[in-house]
Amino acid sequence: MGRGMGGPPGMRGVDERALRDQNAQAPKVENLGRRVIALFVPYRGRIAVTAGLVIAGAAAGVIPPLIIQRVFDEALFPASGVVQVPLLVWLVVTMIALYMLSSGISALQTWFTSNVGNRVTGDLRVTMFEHLQSMELGFFTRTKTGAIQSRLQNDVGGVSGVLTTTVTSILGNTVTVIASLVAMILIDWRLTLISLVIMPPLVMVQRRVGQVRARIAAETQRSLSELTAITQETLSVSGIMLSKAFNRQSSESERYALENRNQIRLQVRQAMSGQVFFAVVHVLISSVPAVIYLVAGLLLDADAGSITAGAIVAFTTVQARLLQPLTSLMRVALEIQTSQALFARIFEYLDLRPAIIDRPDAMEATEAPEPLGRIEFRDVTFRYPDASGESRPTLDGVSFSVEPGQHVAFVGPSGAGKTTIVYLAPRMHEASGGEVLFAGADVRDLRQGSIIDHVGIVSQETYLFHATVRDNLRYAKPEATDDELVEACRRANIHHVIAGFEHGYDTVVGERGYRLSGGEKQRIAIARVLLKDPPVLLLDEATSALDTVSERIVQEALDQAARGRTTLSIAHRLSTVIDADVIHVVDGGRIAESGTHDELVASGGLYAALAAEQLGHA
Repeated sequence: MGRGMGGPPGMRGVDERALRDQNAQAPKVENLGRRVIALFVPYRGRIAVTAGLVIAGAAAGVIPPLIIQRVFDEALFPASGVVQVPLLVWLVVTMIALYMLSSGISALQTWFTSNVGNRVTGDLRVTMFEHLQSMELGFFTRTKTGAIQSRLQNDVGGVSGVLTTTVTSILGNTVTVIASLVAMILIDWRLTLISLVIMPPLVMVQRRVGQVRARIAAETQRSLSELTAITQETLSVSGIMLSKAFNRQSSESERYALENRNQIRLQVRQAMSGQVFFAVVHVLISSVPAVIYLVAGLLLDADAGSITAGAIVAFTTVQARLLQPLTSLMRVALEIQTSQALFARIFEYLDLRPAIIDRPDAMEATEAPEPLGRIEFRDVTFRYPDASGESRPTLDGVSFSVEPGQHVAFVGPSGAGKTTIVYLAPRMHEASGGEVLFAGADVRDLRQGSIIDHVGIVSQETYLFHATVRDNLRYAKPEATDDELVEACRRANIHHVIAGFEHGYDTVVGERGYRLSGGEKQRIAIARVLLKDPPVLLLDEATSALDTVSERIVQEALDQAARGRTTLSIAHRLSTVIDADVIHVVDGGRIAESGTHDELVASGGLYAALAAEQLGHA
């Protein structure tokens, strides 16, 4: 989908319903569990220490109930009938020491758990960010920015708790359950069987509840993604200007409120799903001690020596310690099932394969056989995939060459393929057929980053960060000196403007540079390219959005920037390319005419018609 405001309200509703149906189920990802476990491999040393602490903590916690049995049977109510004070003191001190040890181990365990979990979450976030940056330009033109941000922030943030607590929770509760079971069996195996008879049906119901929660979680994240997309689209500077220009603030608020109500509904469903199950679990687990007292009473009635009061107290104490981790394990199991939907969404993005990748033996552009700045297209074709999975031709059999230092312009109707041609040169798009040569080498044989290092781009829509003028300029060359910044700005005819600002080069330009005029933004963008000093310059209708005065000033800066460089320019206004060495007229994905301005006017073709319309040539 596009990255605009989302289309007319009626059409947008259809798109949103389609998206909701499409994304209600989590994407299918193979070996999901194994891939999640692999996230922890770099921290296996820390996890081993955490596991040791968990085992030690569980052992320290299960011993006191066994001591309680000795307190009752040997110290308080011994066979002799005399309280054994020294033994009682020793047992009490031991219990207190174990409680203190258990608390200390728990605090240390929490630190290790938080450290590992947050590091894994951070690694996942960085991995996803880096992978998204490797995606081709086309991915971002067909995907909502808000949807991408939601995967990176909301989905990764949603699994943070699972990554932080799940491993130690499973390990700690499992060790506690095993240790408690062993202690219970040692105390009385008959009572142990009665305590565990409720577990199988609970496990079966828990699995079903987990499946329901996973579906709700997937739909909740989709809704949250849509909320993020609406926020990003509407509350950006461009979005606010558009909604104000058409007085659509109320409809945008209604759109946000509608999705927000859907998000609230899903959050409530997610919070309530499984609550009946856990209520039943709580009742059953809370009732087990009462049943144990009943059975113990029957055993005592049948055989007074079959069980002691100390054994009953110790057993119910251990049992309470057993049932709590069992409940926790059930909750963890539900959380894992729920988080599977989020992990699936994350790995779905991580499994996206960039359309443009470097070959293993790709060489640097400086190793190419011809001078930097020479560009050649040989029978190049290109197709954009459409929504149906089919494709439509954009370029068909385009061939031309550009010599170093030459200025070549592309003109023609909108949608003819001009921008596609220019962006194929630095391999921002991948040609579907034919060859694109950069410095005499096929761009597929060159490392893409090394091509970009030698190319400067000035587009119609200039992007400036919400930072100072100085920071925006140094984006092209972080190590640039202040003198270099000033020189580049002088050549771009913008230094005198920046010097007139109250804070000069430390002036914050605002979101997307909206504190500056269009001409000022363009000249800062030109200065940024001059600071990079590339041998190839790509101009994508860099003056088409400017008024006549600003266009003249910016065009002078562009002429200065293009001097001595290979320049490929896309022009809507023919006045900006009259002096180009070669002008290619692009129509219907093909180069229909080529020549100088005078030659093309004399030929009487499409260019001559455009010139007659714009420049008044007969």
